[in-house]
Amino acid sequence: MRYRFPLFGLLLIVALLTAACGPSADNTADRLKSAGVLRVGTEGVYAPFSYHDPASGQLTGYDVDVARAVGDKIGVNVEFVETPWDSIFAALEANRFDVVANEVTITPERQAKYDLSEPYSVGEGVIVTRIDNGSITSLADLKGKVTAQSITSNWAQVARDAGARVEAVDGFTAAIKLLNQGRVDAIINDSIAVYAYLAETNDTSVRIAGTVGEKSEQGFAARKNSGLLPELNKALDTLRADGTLASISQKYLKANASGGPQAGQPNPAHRSTWQLIADNLWPLAKAAVTKTIPLTVISFAIGLVIALAVALARLSSIALLSNAARLYISIIRGTPLLVQLFIVFFALPEFGVKIDPFPAAVIAFSLNVGGYAAEIIRSAIQSIPKGQWEAAETIGLSYVGTLRRIILPQAARVAVPPLSNTLISLVKDTSLASTILVTELLRTAQIAAAPTFEFFALYGTAAVYYWVICLVLSFGQSRLEHRLERYVVR
Repeated sequence: MRYRFPLFGLLLIVALLTAACGPSADNTADRLKSAGVLRVGTEGVYAPFSYHDPASGQLTGYDVDVARAVGDKIGVNVEFVETPWDSIFAALEANRFDVVANEVTITPERQAKYDLSEPYSVGEGVIVTRIDNGSITSLADLKGKVTAQSITSNWAQVARDAGARVEAVDGFTAAIKLLNQGRVDAIINDSIAVYAYLAETNDTSVRIAGTVGEKSEQGFAARKNSGLLPELNKALDTLRADGTLASISQKYLKANASGGPQAGQPNPAHRSTWQLIADNLWPLAKAAVTKTIPLTVISFAIGLVIALAVALARLSSIALLSNAARLYISIIRGTPLLVQLFIVFFALPEFGVKIDPFPAAVIAFSLNVGGYAAEIIRSAIQSIPKGQWEAAETIGLSYVGTLRRIILPQAARVAVPPLSNTLISLVKDTSLASTILVTELLRTAQIAAAPTFEFFALYGTAAVYYWVICLVLSFGQSRLEHRLERYVVR
């Protein structure tokens, strides 16, 4: 009996150590064969590579069909998991799927971090400008210019190395839209994507102005040591030899984009995680101080003014004012903040109203705060007994005077806690401004994480900054509530 517990403890320790070592190189491959399903991560919004057919609504595209063909060769079903590009590698590492099929460019940095298959498409980098821009014909001409690039693409680094200022966007579609609107001077992307876009849209407002002298090869990406590469490469070799890749390429790209094996490349040296965090502490702090906090303060201040006006209109006996206020509140509360941002930044230019990123974010956030805070202020005003209004009338105070001297000071004590929560929520909501080119705290973390793939470390650091800002605001809220409790007569 006395030996059973030590033996059990020893077995438990061995089991824990085995689990802590993570999956073996063949675990994913074994699971794939036993389950009979290959989970594939893809965007679903990147035509013609991964998108939904407008007629049927089904997921389709070059990368989608290649993945299905590979699944057929391996003998498994393919299950697609649609994921935004900027979070697709984080989802891969989180085991949301087995491989990424989304025109993943094969680079030394990615080879060091992931298992990359042989390429199934090959292209070259090209520079795209507006048709009336003749000042850019090569990489050298990009110095001092502004380009729009997905932060997790290799083309973003090519643009930076050329001396361009890179505006980070979510993908090629957003980049070409910014180019069309004249918000950026150029974009760099793979020739395959550009030719497919031009063939699909017949867009005559842009042109290929030059090449960057760099070939791009795209393949599947899997977790490091997944054990999937032999199966994937064998299937791709077969599909390339029997002409399937060329046929799929012609179907979607009107060209043969299939390529040969990728030559081996040395793994680059990597900074440690702690060194990476240390190197980015100041850039993240600078983004918080220069963008996140000003955006929060300005938007909240303007939003409070809007909220007070809307709340008073909502309480007005004039039906037109009251109904207009109700409609405004209903629209703001009934639509996502992200949609409101997109309307201000992307949709208004269609009507000739072009607003720079930071002012556009201020407008959208202020209107959003105004809609939510209006109901808070309205309920706070209504919480004051009607006798206060009547007493003010008996001493001859006007409506404005009654509000300023009697009602609002008392309503402030009621409104401060929920308004403070709105302010704290706004701090976190400012992260959405990254979608309209405001390089605030989260976008700075994304940019830093993109070439290193250290998502947890840098996103975690950004989260700590947000937390510290919210702690300071919570402390200020407590002090303000205490002050109002002391000096506002009940």
